Amino acid sequence: MTALNFYNYSARMEADLSSLETKIDQFVELCQRLRSDNQELRQQLASAVSQSKRLEEKINTVTARLETLLTQMPAEDDA
Repeated sequence: MTALNFYNYSARMEADLSSLETKIDQFVELCQRLRSDNQELRQQLASAVSQSKRLEEKINTVTARLETLLTQMPAEDDA
């Protein structure tokens, strides 16, 4: 291999390695961003599930109160 061919080969290899390094850096950055987004979404989901449970409990409480009130109301025939 002549010195000129070796230089061209080496320059192409350096360019390819540099391009690969850039792509790897972008990939790592994307993975970190996705990991962060995923963690945030998990927290939002946990909060939404908790809120849903609280609302369900409130609905059940109100339903029970209404049922109790309805049973205590006089019938229309009694009026």
